[in-house]
Amino acid sequence: MPDGAPSLTIETVDSLAGVSAGEWDACAGADNPFLSHAFLEAVERSGSVTPETGWGPRHLLARDAEGTLLGAVPMYLKGHSYGEYVFDHSWAEAYRRAGGRYYPKLQACVPFTPVPGARLLARPGPFADAVRAALADTLASLPKRLGVSSLHVTFCREDEAELFEDAGMVPRQGHQFHWTNRGYRDFEAFLADLSHSRRKSIRKERREVEAQGISHVRLTGADITAEHWDAFFDFYISTSDRKWGSPYLTREFFDLLGARMADRVLLVMARREDRWIAGALNLIGTDALYGRNWGCSEDHRFLHFETCYYQALDFAIERGLARVEAGAQGEHKLQRGYMPVPTWSAHAMREEGFRTAVAEFCAREAEAVRAHIVELAAEGPFRSPPA
Repeated sequence: MPDGAPSLTIETVDSLAGVSAGEWDACAGADNPFLSHAFLEAVERSGSVTPETGWGPRHLLARDAEGTLLGAVPMYLKGHSYGEYVFDHSWAEAYRRAGGRYYPKLQACVPFTPVPGARLLARPGPFADAVRAALADTLASLPKRLGVSSLHVTFCREDEAELFEDAGMVPRQGHQFHWTNRGYRDFEAFLADLSHSRRKSIRKERREVEAQGISHVRLTGADITAEHWDAFFDFYISTSDRKWGSPYLTREFFDLLGARMADRVLLVMARREDRWIAGALNLIGTDALYGRNWGCSEDHRFLHFETCYYQALDFAIERGLARVEAGAQGEHKLQRGYMPVPTWSAHAMREEGFRTAVAEFCAREAEAVRAHIVELAAEGPFRSPPA
């Protein structure tokens, strides 16, 4: 720590219930709703995140001599590699074949949420950078100190990835698709920015959804009722069962989200013949809209694109938000205005030989990812591509 910096006591806790919302949020800030105490504690209190589901909370806290919380990291002891969106299944298999036990491992992240953001949370002040560096050093040392195979920090910021690399961790690069608001006054202004063929295609998709008798409503705050959550939860369960087989979020989680963070929720609901048929859950940040979960009870052509993407863009333009982040994967997003951006993670391994192998893999992968981002950007739908 720099001269004059407070000495830190760094510890882990197995629940956020004993950490006050005020002190956690003083470190997390207000920009990213997924990092808030309200969200992270809700996934614990609702039973969505538990040791039984393979997510044992092990949050890192850094306090000064007076007990003031100066820094924190949301962290979990994982019994599997599901719900992370930065895939290491091949690493686990290689570790097993070599005679090692990959699980449990440590994961610094927001559970089930591929939203980039800070992972080294520090209270603003003259020593915030020093606190972040101390937390990074601590994370890098944990596999050897605790005897676990590895620690993974996923969807961190690029500057944090550099800190982790300085601490001896292996950086890894991926990509997502984000939409950028270029000062559009309305959706038509956004369409005017696209090539003729893409503009025509999106208008056709939206008309076809409407022609099928489907209407949409966008709900925030007190407008979201138990009826909406019941319907959305049914969509979530149905879609999770079909695609992933094991939904994590419980019905209680959505009640807690509505009670604690309704003003930061955008729930897009689709109706046909007087019944709800689909929904998309988004969270509202200071300058971004984050698309998170989607589900449906009926399959209709272009319903997913309208509910998840176009309604989100409409809302972001109305609110003057700078971007929409639409989650992991999905190159179909590209032709709908969501452009590729790099994402970052960092990885610490207990065994030096395994670290070397992972570092070589990540270096080769990063070259391919960077080239793929360039290729994707060249295929984008804009008449004048964003920088």
